[in-house]
Amino acid sequence: MDIKNINTTIQMISEEHFDIRTITMGISLLDCIGANGEETAAKIYKKIIDKAGKLVETANQLERDFSVPIVNKRISITPISLLAGNCNYDGLLKIAHSLDQAAADVHVDFVGGYSALIQKGTTPSEKMLIDSLPEVLSTTDLLMSSINVASTKAGINLNAIRKMGTTIKRISEVDPLGNAKLVVFANAVEDNPFMAGAFHGVSEDDVVINVGVSGPGVVKRALETVKGAPIDVVAEKIKTTAFKITRIGQLIGSLAAQKLNVPFGIVDLSLAPTPARGDSVAEVLEEIGLEQVGTHGTTAALMLLNDAVKKGGVMASQRVGGLSGAFIPVSEDAGMIDSAVAGILTISKLEAMTAVCSVGLDMIAIAGDTPATTIAAMIADEAAIGVQNNKTTAVRVIPVPGKKVGDEIDFGGLLGRAPIMPMIERSSADFINRGGHIPAPIHSFKN
Repeated sequence: MDIKNINTTIQMISEEHFDIRTITMGISLLDCIGANGEETAAKIYKKIIDKAGKLVETANQLERDFSVPIVNKRISITPISLLAGNCNYDGLLKIAHSLDQAAADVHVDFVGGYSALIQKGTTPSEKMLIDSLPEVLSTTDLLMSSINVASTKAGINLNAIRKMGTTIKRISEVDPLGNAKLVVFANAVEDNPFMAGAFHGVSEDDVVINVGVSGPGVVKRALETVKGAPIDVVAEKIKTTAFKITRIGQLIGSLAAQKLNVPFGIVDLSLAPTPARGDSVAEVLEEIGLEQVGTHGTTAALMLLNDAVKKGGVMASQRVGGLSGAFIPVSEDAGMIDSAVAGILTISKLEAMTAVCSVGLDMIAIAGDTPATTIAAMIADEAAIGVQNNKTTAVRVIPVPGKKVGDEIDFGGLLGRAPIMPMIERSSADFINRGGHIPAPIHSFKN
């Protein structure tokens, strides 16, 4: 690395909010299945302690060695519903609390994988896991959950979506912030290092290191050098900037894997914002030429950004994976918050944006009296976008009891703050209550 590249990296870190957003250790728990929930919980705890005991220490040393901030150290695990066949409800709770305790004892920030994959059907253990979510998410601190309800290959499980609408409402009545720890997916990926949706897929190695890098501020600063230039110049600038960001992630991830003596998995280059000014995806889109994110042209600008980020990242890493693109979580992005408060950025516009970006309707606060069937219909719409376009989409929505449109909720920390966004005041109940399964699209038949 020459002096020019070193100086560029120092500037990215000190002035432009560049960081390694997460080093995530994926751990398979398939060899931890016991005769009952208590036995399974004990085996899970032991394996996490054994495999992840030096994860934080290693990440902290790399942070010191390279002066690159590593914001989060995390663990992803095999979807717990796959381990719960021998469990009763109390046994499942023991597993959840064992995971939470293990994460605390190895000093990671979060553990993801209290999850179920129910895009085609639901087993008794998967149903039990979903039923446990209000209790589990309100009584654990570090445990994250995801439920996959649709895929391009399987179609859309409308029964599961209806249940998730009801479950999200139940969680909000116990602890609204519990829904910040739950994401509902279509086409979930197996190597996502970001929370709340991370889990360790069954086709992965026993243990693996995945890295998520971020840098909206770096991209924005780069775009300030091409003001007024043609749009293809903008795309090229984003691509070359993404290349630089990803190279650092590749280096840190490879060294972490080497020091921990485990395989290196992927770099996920996702522009993940924080509530800090200058670390905003919305500000990047506005630098491309929008007066405010949410106006006409937003979807086109976001498509360009997402595509250029992926192209730059692919050239810079042996393996790019996870979600890799641009995240648009409303409460976690200062520019998104401003636009939502101004009434420019609506849920309908956000839904259109999710057709061309990573994930979907994310960290959106809505009124506490929103019907469960309306929440389910939001999930169904996102699932349809993902299934039809063969991409990952998701919903992380937070009904806030006692709050109405025009109010605001402050989640604190990296979760930020959000206005209560208006919903369309017409019912989707008859559609959702039909239940059943929306068939896979015709282009899913590849054989």
